[in-house]
Amino acid sequence: RVFPRVNATCLGGWSHFDCTYSCTYLLDPEDPMFQVIGTLFLKELIKEFGTDHVYSADTFNEMTPLSSDPAYLSRVSNAVFKSMTGADPEALWLMQGWLFQHQPEFWQPAQVRALLHGVPLGRMIILDLFAESKPVYQWTESFYGQPFIWCMLHNFGGNHGLFGTVEAINHGPFAARRFPNSTMVGTGLVPEGIEQNDMVYELMNELGWRQEPLDLPSWVTRYAERRYGAPNAAAASAWQLLLRSVYNCTGVCVNHNRSPLVRRPSLRMDTELWYNASDVYEAWRLLLSAGAELGSSSTFRYDLVDVTRQAAQQLVSDYYLSIRRAFQSHALPELLTAGGVLVYDLLPELDSLLSSHSLFLLGRWLESARAAATSDREAEQYELNARNQVTLWGPSGNILDYANKQLGGLVLDYYGVRWSLFVSALVESLNSGSPFHQDQFNQAVFQVERGFVYNKKRYPAVPVGDTLEISRKLFLKYYP
Repeated sequence: RVFPRVNATCLGGWSHFDCTYSCTYLLDPEDPMFQVIGTLFLKELIKEFGTDHVYSADTFNEMTPLSSDPAYLSRVSNAVFKSMTGADPEALWLMQGWLFQHQPEFWQPAQVRALLHGVPLGRMIILDLFAESKPVYQWTESFYGQPFIWCMLHNFGGNHGLFGTVEAINHGPFAARRFPNSTMVGTGLVPEGIEQNDMVYELMNELGWRQEPLDLPSWVTRYAERRYGAPNAAAASAWQLLLRSVYNCTGVCVNHNRSPLVRRPSLRMDTELWYNASDVYEAWRLLLSAGAELGSSSTFRYDLVDVTRQAAQQLVSDYYLSIRRAFQSHALPELLTAGGVLVYDLLPELDSLLSSHSLFLLGRWLESARAAATSDREAEQYELNARNQVTLWGPSGNILDYANKQLGGLVLDYYGVRWSLFVSALVESLNSGSPFHQDQFNQAVFQVERGFVYNKKRYPAVPVGDTLEISRKLFLKYYP
């Protein structure tokens, strides 16, 4: 409106969102107004917050630049940096390196080099964002001379689910330091959501102070002792099992929790695990046996919920496979049995376990969203967003279940209702002899999912029941 002749381009849609929610306008960095606005913006920022001379900017994160011409890319990054130094001559540009591994077909070596070399060497710091799985420094000659930070991403949607790549984490930073002409200047943690898998974050933070990789088995024994405040042989053994199984994913590991428990049901669900399920069941048994000694430790209770939850998540996959087999072989009694146990017993039991611990409560998640508001109307809006984020993520399930969480209240009223609808649809299909149509089911289940986002039901923010007792009850019923 104010500068109708500036050269601005509308970028495309992002993920599964249309232009109502994405398609950002990008002012061409070569337009003279870019320097004016860029510098003005940073001056205001510095006036408000002061400065440490480090400025974050991600111009092309998950967005394709207008041209792959190296000369253009170099001019773009040079213009961004120039607008920074216009406000602060000591400016350092901090940039995520995610784009290079996210769109490798665009970011070939020539394009990466051009973007990075548009800025004087040493004045840009790259976050090698997903270095534990897809390090970029290795194929860019250590970011062509720009300093970088070796980062562990680990978790994408703040999902619950035991997961880690401990071998890659334990060796990765040291390999990066030994890399020819390495420009690594530090280690970092960049999860999209925290408050899960504490051990992995503890490990990563410790490595910043080490000269060489740790002896993981002895480290994890000491970890359990520090965490629970006392040595315990059963707890130490449980952690050895978790270390070698759930926490030892190798190869390229991208774990948006894929358990059928937290996914919209279908007949084509992935139940593959990167570990031996029996290791988790045995760790569960060992942790429970340590309950008499360690039960007063709050960290022990948290871990007991988490390991029991993981065991229940595995059991959901087993029941799902039984349900699918029964449906495919037209065995109605078996379908009713497996579906009945899952919907009417296992999921409610899991929900009551989660509801026994304050850190696994849907009510706490919603309350923390409301607490950030400055008015009742805003509180309603924030709660709506908090519900949408862990479920549909978008008005029509645009990034469905990306930020799935296993919380007391959510398991029963969202995942449980979905599974109930799925089992009913399969039973109806066998009874009537008509085929099961996934697209029809998706339309029906979307009403359930959307209903949860908008239903305004209140959830307790205070835990109910004894974690140890509930875990033991689940164990006696379900330990395989």
